[in-house]
Amino acid sequence: MPPASELPPHTGAALPRLYVPEEVAAVLGCSAWWVKDRARRRLIPFTRVGRAYRFTGEHLAEIIRMHEARPALAQQPSASEAARKSPAPRPSPSPAVATAQLRARPPRRARQGQFGTAA
Repeated sequence: MPPASELPPHTGAALPRLYVPEEVAAVLGCSAWWVKDRARRRLIPFTRVGRAYRFTGEHLAEIIRMHEARPALAQQPSASEAARKSPAPRPSPSPAVATAQLRARPPRRARQGQFGTAA
């Protein structure tokens, strides 16, 4: 890292605080493994510094919003809304269309005798 005298001048904007997965896990009440796994699979927002996952306050707020559960509305849908949401009846398959019957493969040990070697 270059000495402080060689760093670019500060523009006045505050630099964001970066949190490690252990700190995020403590806030969320889960394990650091869960946080790292979700970041690795790109299911939660993160910043990558080298090979390390880091999280800003905005990332943490977004993670909380992503996993927020809201209660279902207590109102029952009106009859007209229920009619609109009901699925259309499925057409029955026509007898002219032939469907292929599926067959199970024979067990592996039964196939070993065919070639005289284990598969």
